[in-house]
Amino acid sequence: MNITVRVWRQSGPDDRGSLVSYDVPDVSPDMSFLEMLDVLNERLILDGEEPIAFDHDCREGICGSCGVVINGQAHGPQQTTSCQLHMRSFSDGDTIDVEPWRSRGFPVIKDLVVDRSAFDRIIQSGGFITAPTGAAPDAHATPVPKADADLAFENATCIGCGACVAACPNGSAMLFTSAKVAHLNALPQGQPERESRVLEMVSTMDDEGFGGCTNTGECVNSCPKGIPFASIVNLNKEYLRALRKR
Repeated sequence: MNITVRVWRQSGPDDRGSLVSYDVPDVSPDMSFLEMLDVLNERLILDGEEPIAFDHDCREGICGSCGVVINGQAHGPQQTTSCQLHMRSFSDGDTIDVEPWRSRGFPVIKDLVVDRSAFDRIIQSGGFITAPTGAAPDAHATPVPKADADLAFENATCIGCGACVAACPNGSAMLFTSAKVAHLNALPQGQPERESRVLEMVSTMDDEGFGGCTNTGECVNSCPKGIPFASIVNLNKEYLRALRKR
């Protein structure tokens, strides 16, 4: 395959950026998207040019740090992480636009790398429990109804990649925040902070500059782990419940 990639190049947070075109010949359909960028970077280095900066770590679809917007879609045309997207998803002669996450909450550091520490601060504000757990308890020591366990596990699969924010036309972080709230609020160990957790995490989310949710659902369509839209509904219920109790 011979493709053209138009990559967002930006030297630093305060510099102006633009899309720069590169021809990438002899691309194997079995390459992952990141492997294609590796090949392009090797050529740029040999030519004495600055390689493209992009985030990655596990390359197994676990961590989500590889997130980029590909042809206007978070992580690309398939509902998976960018590292698990293969070039067979494209056709010979295609032109592919590659951009960083677009959100005020995710300022660009360089090229395709953005600062996602806003998610860390949301977690730090309430995504924890204070109940002493000690050593690993017996599985039956604290009975948890199956529906609650399923809800917690379903939301615990969120990897915090930020695709929901990048896909949302408002740059909202509601799906991420709702997953972290639902994960702990559904379990007995999370009950002592149930009200404060949701109030603090939503407040921090707003302070970090993320937009409001208008129920477009694009976050769910782009989430590589399939966090359901019902999590946002649950977050709204938890928030109203916490306000009433406070």
